[in-house]
Amino acid sequence: MPATLSAPLRLDQLPEQQWALVTDITVPPHGPDRELVLRLVELGFVPGERLRIVAEGIAGRDPLAVRVGHTTFALRKHEASFILVEPLP
Repeated sequence: MPATLSAPLRLDQLPEQQWALVTDITVPPHGPDRELVLRLVELGFVPGERLRIVAEGIAGRDPLAVRVGHTTFALRKHEASFILVEPLP
């Protein structure tokens, strides 16, 4: 696993074009956000995966275009806040 230099942060706080490593996923115990987060895991947002924000919306950064592997996903800031990442050098 590559060495990291920065403290973990939420994906919605990651600067655009900064590569990061997923370190954890916050899964709510119940409610609609639980299903949402489990779907993100199914899509590949899992610990150890490299990703980066390739583009962001103008106002409030919604939506975020997030590249995971060879696929780009559009996530709302709220959705991205459940994914914890460590920026890579």
